[in-house]
Amino acid sequence: MATESKSQPSFSRPRRWKIGFDVVVRTILVLAVVVMMNYLGAIFFHRFYLSSQTRVQLSSRTLSVLHSLTNHVSITLYYDKQDDFYPDIVGLLNEYRSANPNISVMPVDYVHDAGAAGKVKEQYKQFFSSQGDKNLIIFDAGENRVKIVPGDQLMQVKLEQVPNPKEREFRRKPVAFNGELLFTSMLLALENPKPFKAYYLEGHGEAALDDSGVNGYLKFASILRGENYVDVEPLRLLGADDVPMDCNLLIIAGPTAALDDSELQKVDHYLTQGGRLFALLNYFSIKHPTGLEEILARRGVNVGSDVVHDAVNHYSDNDVVVLNFSQHPAVNPLTKLALELVLPRPVGEIKTENPPADAPRVDELAFSGADSTLVGEPGETPRVYPLMVAVEQKPVAGASNARGTMRMIVAGDSFFLDNQLADIAANRDFLGYAVNWLLDRTVLLEGIGPRKVTEFRLLMTQAQQQNVRWILLGALPGGVLAFGWLVWLARRK
Repeated sequence: MATESKSQPSFSRPRRWKIGFDVVVRTILVLAVVVMMNYLGAIFFHRFYLSSQTRVQLSSRTLSVLHSLTNHVSITLYYDKQDDFYPDIVGLLNEYRSANPNISVMPVDYVHDAGAAGKVKEQYKQFFSSQGDKNLIIFDAGENRVKIVPGDQLMQVKLEQVPNPKEREFRRKPVAFNGELLFTSMLLALENPKPFKAYYLEGHGEAALDDSGVNGYLKFASILRGENYVDVEPLRLLGADDVPMDCNLLIIAGPTAALDDSELQKVDHYLTQGGRLFALLNYFSIKHPTGLEEILARRGVNVGSDVVHDAVNHYSDNDVVVLNFSQHPAVNPLTKLALELVLPRPVGEIKTENPPADAPRVDELAFSGADSTLVGEPGETPRVYPLMVAVEQKPVAGASNARGTMRMIVAGDSFFLDNQLADIAANRDFLGYAVNWLLDRTVLLEGIGPRKVTEFRLLMTQAQQQNVRWILLGALPGGVLAFGWLVWLARRK
């Protein structure tokens, strides 16, 4: 006799309770792990990064500045959030805020938040008139201490040709991000309301500080004022005028005519008092000595009357690419970097036996390659030539100088810091390190340089773009449909 089997439920009630209990317990365990991870993260907070493109690590120089910052600084990011580099700027400012709780960051999208943008413009209206009204980073330390970084200064760009079969087309390709360099400079300026004072000697053929031409020194002055917080003014040592007592640094860059005897006496007296000198000589003064050569020689520096040619390390017949540096605070951050000098003169130490105890200490800083010769002596055996020196002389024991410890940096070229070459290689970085060593700002001798921008970009002509569009929109979907039709035919058979 056939019997019908009774249908049994898939899960009994006890089993359902067991499964439900198991799910609840597992959920509680997962939530507990999440809570514990957040708790531990709050106590022992360390960032981790998913890729090199998102990683932001502050330099030791920036961290030193941040750790010394005691006043509150509010940073208003008045920026279009759709800008390509907005995430990079936000990420960097968040690192500043994490390193020092005295820093606060407030983003304001002036494109989509007109109300907040209007309040910012009203609060800082005196700055908007000169800086424009788009993409600004505003640093405010209170008491009318405000610094602004325009967004267009954050990125170094170069022109790159775009494939176009009909006409030549170029775009501005980003190559380096200057955010940390500029932001740290702004914090320094706010923390130290009185900047160092530098004077730039004029009247002997030197490039002018306001000259925007190829060989002008407008960019030189901008770097000192903007990135190194050094106020620089022109100086003429005429009549009874001496080097001012508020001069923290005297700059003599590329004179092509001799200084007057009274001017040389004033420069010599300034150094004897413990002054700081940044001297940049070039090949134009070989046939027309400036008179500084004798002052430098008395302090152990020999400026050669010739030009160094490096047969290997060069881009053209007129330049020397410097890759070799000594161990010295002014050039230690330049390790693995390069300087590009133009027709440099050899500048080295004058070797003397048994120098007196109070003699200046001369350190050769940068050198040409081993295959270098002097242009005026092409038959000489190739060798390494020093191209710049640093000099330091402390006051005699028991005595004090009016200006402190004498320091000098002397280089055999001045063109490598002009408007055309200041941004080439590590020339700009060297200027900052040299000035910071001369001014004894050791906290700033750790490297902050522009961050290279790695860009993944596929360049195609319009015809190539059209072909790709047809492949993506037509060929690929059509291929899938054709394959499906073939499968349908096979199954019918």
